[in-house]
Amino acid sequence: MTLAMRLAATAALVWALPSLAHAQLAVSANDGKVLRPGQSAERTPDTVSIIDLSGAGPRVIGAVEAPASLVGPPASVAMAPDESFALVTAAQALDGADLVTGDTVSVIDLSAPDHPRVVQTLAAGSGATGVAINAQGTLALVASTGSDKISVFSISEGRLTPAGEVRLNYQSRPTDVAFSPDGKTALVVTQSANRIVRLAVDGATVTRTDVSVAPGQSPYGVLFGRGGHYAYVTNSAGALAAPGSPPPTGPRTGSVAVLDLETNTLVGGVDVGVGPEHLTLSADGSHLAVVLVNGSGAPETSPAYNPFGLLRVYRVNGPTLQLAAETRTGPWCQGAAWSGAGRLLVQCALAGEIEVYDFDGANLERDQGATLTFTGRPAAISVAAGR
Repeated sequence: MTLAMRLAATAALVWALPSLAHAQLAVSANDGKVLRPGQSAERTPDTVSIIDLSGAGPRVIGAVEAPASLVGPPASVAMAPDESFALVTAAQALDGADLVTGDTVSVIDLSAPDHPRVVQTLAAGSGATGVAINAQGTLALVASTGSDKISVFSISEGRLTPAGEVRLNYQSRPTDVAFSPDGKTALVVTQSANRIVRLAVDGATVTRTDVSVAPGQSPYGVLFGRGGHYAYVTNSAGALAAPGSPPPTGPRTGSVAVLDLETNTLVGGVDVGVGPEHLTLSADGSHLAVVLVNGSGAPETSPAYNPFGLLRVYRVNGPTLQLAAETRTGPWCQGAAWSGAGRLLVQCALAGEIEVYDFDGANLERDQGATLTFTGRPAAISVAAGR
């Protein structure tokens, strides 16, 4: 059965379901292009899947073909605060059999979440990756790694209109962007420059300020704490090195840095493990989940290879992060999203699955019966309260 036939069958099965207008939703972008090194499996179309979180267990209720990308942070999906639409970026595309840099932003209409529709496709610069929507649902920002810029889009009635761009330093490689809760500030991760750059937001006008902070080495993703006082940043190559320390060797231990946005300073952080891919806050902001590849995406012959990833949850107390629970996951995991206060959905790309974990404040336990499977590799995920 072709993918189109499978999507049609899914739509037919959910057509008679009651209205899902008040359901809690998650959006998963699934990459069918990227193969593991040495793998020769058949490629499949990229898809965007809509997941209903309102019942006893998550279930996929709809899907649509749209460009997606495993390359880049799993913040390449953003959902509108009212769950009426989602934005999905794609940092890679196929040109024949070759992977090339992508620049697309797809607008997915979720007014009927069991029948999602692509209603717009726009360009946002080479290597379009991290995407954010403000809490007011009026503005979107997209980081473009290859263009060294942030693309600005105004939002009206679920549609995007280009509203300018913010130029960043040459080859600074912006990977992610996030809005403050009040929508007046945004933070940009510049991976190659090892800086977090602060933007000022006034309506649809976004400008670069002269404020930047060094959070660590090779920063990757960023999010604001619920009150907006602190921000949390993943550093793929770890915390800042002590002056005069020798160059590191072997796999680097990644870290999460804590920034104080009132003083624009680095005020805390914690080593989290090898390969931090994603970080996400619980709805009340009390816990921070971090997904670690842990070498599980490497070829099995690599000395850095591990057969499993890791999921770690930290208690948040302002600038302090304290490990609350951890568990092994499947290999090559990417994004995570909270479902309510006590469940986590974790995208594991190698198996094409979303694993589901129950969290009681001190333990993580996998719900084996709740696993969701996909034809592509789940690569990025978002819920409306995710950032």
